[in-house]
Amino acid sequence: MAGAWGRSGTFLYVPRCSGTLPSHRVELWAHMNSFPDRKLIIAIDGPAGAGKSTMASRLARKLGYANLESGAMYRALALKAIEWDKSFDDEDALVELARNSRIQLEPAVSGNRVLLDGRDVTQRVRETDVTEGASRVSVHPKVREWMVARQQEMGAGGGVVMEGRDIGTKVFPNADVKIFLDADPVVREQRRLQQQNLRGNEAQLTAAELRLRDKRDRTRATSPLVPAPDALMLDSTSLSEDEVLRRVGELVQQKLADSCV
Repeated sequence: MAGAWGRSGTFLYVPRCSGTLPSHRVELWAHMNSFPDRKLIIAIDGPAGAGKSTMASRLARKLGYANLESGAMYRALALKAIEWDKSFDDEDALVELARNSRIQLEPAVSGNRVLLDGRDVTQRVRETDVTEGASRVSVHPKVREWMVARQQEMGAGGGVVMEGRDIGTKVFPNADVKIFLDADPVVREQRRLQQQNLRGNEAQLTAAELRLRDKRDRTRATSPLVPAPDALMLDSTSLSEDEVLRRVGELVQQKLADSCV
């Protein structure tokens, strides 16, 4: 892995331009390899439960790009705050903690592995207390400023798919492709509960936390969750993962085709 933040050179690909477009959807992904040496920055934003992480992971694998999860970075910091007994409300302490942390994202078949100071915390950062902590940590302007700088370093060379809540508006406002993925709140709650296999009181608590997180993300003063003006709006409420991936793939394909002109 290259760099403290785990950028992997193995994800880069070098397609060449044929100047033609595929005549059938089945050819779409294979045809990507006929485009020029153009490594796009792809930003996927949206609320929790909309399917951003799954879509970013699948899209990155299809394109041979690095999948950079901004949320995983905030989760790792929240976990360290828990372990070091730092308040989620102490902005200066959190920034200092971040500066003295080593967070890596390692690509794997099942998705990124998250390493915190060399320790695999992939499963731990998905647990409820860390998820809630990440939402609280992310509201602080100085924390977000530090994170954004690291994210921009990670994606500066292109060839990345980054998902989060302010990627197309703040982290990469000049991203080549911007998608805002949303879904009905009830559907998003159901997806999250099914994903975590929760029932009863745990399900009710998780649903309430998701609603609270939505409100916090959309109303925070620094980098609130809003679609970029030039983002493609995709409502995944009634779409399958494959359908969303196909629509995003067509947008990426057109961007690559435009670079051949």
